[in-house]
Amino acid sequence: QVQLVESGGGLVQPGGSLRLSCAASGFTFNTYVMSWYRQAPGKERELVAYITSAGGSTNYADSVKGRFTIFRDNAKNAVYLQMNTLKPEDTAVYYCNGRLNSYRNYWGKGTLVTVSS
Repeated sequence: QVQLVESGGGLVQPGGSLRLSCAASGFTFNTYVMSWYRQAPGKERELVAYITSAGGSTNYADSVKGRFTIFRDNAKNAVYLQMNTLKPEDTAVYYCNGRLNSYRNYWGKGTLVTVSS
């Protein structure tokens, strides 16, 4: 059974940091592109960052470049999102995604990040 379980969300003040984790199981993790998406209230889900299967390439949304870092540990079947210098506009539910192709595209249930003073 495929599972993606996010953790690490919570309430943080502007300028603070959080690290999100996503534990994967039930599929061949090291062959999948892993991504983090987010969905803010009243907005569509958007891609935050992705990392290729071996971790050799990453890409970020312009809004998080220089502040967020995605990385993975294929030995632990986990992907992470280090978020620094958080802003109120980063408030959203963050989702972990694993994709091999259109038929092998998996989602976690999300973890809430709230940036507020």
